[in-house]
Amino acid sequence: MSVFRYPRPPSSDITPHAAWLSRRDILATGLAGAAGAILPPRIAQADTLAARPGPLSDGGLTPTPLQDVTHYNNFYEFGLEKTDPAERSGDFHPRPWTLRVEGMVAKPRTYDIDTLLARPLEERIYRMRCVEAWSMVIPWIGFSLGDLLREVEPLGSARYVAFESVLRPSEMPGQSGLLPVLDWPYVEALRLDEALHPLTILAVGLYGQTLPNQNGAPVRLVVPWKYGFKGIKSVVRIRLTDSRPRTAWNVRAPDEYGFYANVNPAVDHPRWSQATERPIGVRGGFFGAARQPTLPFNGYGAQVAGLYAGMDLRRDF
Repeated sequence: MSVFRYPRPPSSDITPHAAWLSRRDILATGLAGAAGAILPPRIAQADTLAARPGPLSDGGLTPTPLQDVTHYNNFYEFGLEKTDPAERSGDFHPRPWTLRVEGMVAKPRTYDIDTLLARPLEERIYRMRCVEAWSMVIPWIGFSLGDLLREVEPLGSARYVAFESVLRPSEMPGQSGLLPVLDWPYVEALRLDEALHPLTILAVGLYGQTLPNQNGAPVRLVVPWKYGFKGIKSVVRIRLTDSRPRTAWNVRAPDEYGFYANVNPAVDHPRWSQATERPIGVRGGFFGAARQPTLPFNGYGAQVAGLYAGMDLRRDF
């Protein structure tokens, strides 16, 4: 199997975390000093993570600015607007935290978050393509999901891996609404071979820091060749099974959100084209950055297309 071995981008391409914090502090000071101003949201302090450059990192890409990564995203547990996760996640507590791996495994195990953070970590710079036709490039910090699964020894009968996010309506206001968008908790799933693929990771950080609350703290799934909604956040349980699990968005709207959700510019969403995407954080004149073509499998086809040999990727979208 071929892998990415692009050179790492120069450090000048990545917004320094300290610079971002300084900008945020300046804004916060100005807001607090204005009469009647609304105080900025309380954001949990991130910790620095040591990580080596990952050999599978797509280092030829320039990462999206941190401000955009942390303030423009979907995390419906906190609300429907792109700014809601950053503005409404200050009361979420990512510690203490455990991740349970169970089901069709020989050695079920519960991992404490500190145990996960102590693992050898890699930086993986990956494209991220949202099903809504916008995109980012994110420098994740994490480790191979396959390595974790091999530790619990999947049984020969296991075919799928199901993931479940935390259920805390007292801390996640989107879970307690009168008209919930989804049936909580959020659930997602992969085939076992997809979960074991070297590109699939569990992320515990980004931009050299632990994950912010709004980006899925303290641990989330990242599968770079699939639409972003497959990347379940704030995971508390992983379960191996022999039957295909029901997943949150596929149950909610099966004609719009397929189980596989592989990025495919030839298969439109029922309400918009998937042929192009809007890169977030790229400035380009009065009308913003030009849309760019979407790549099959989000540009990772050389690595993952073989997983779907013989499948009809229009039917099994």
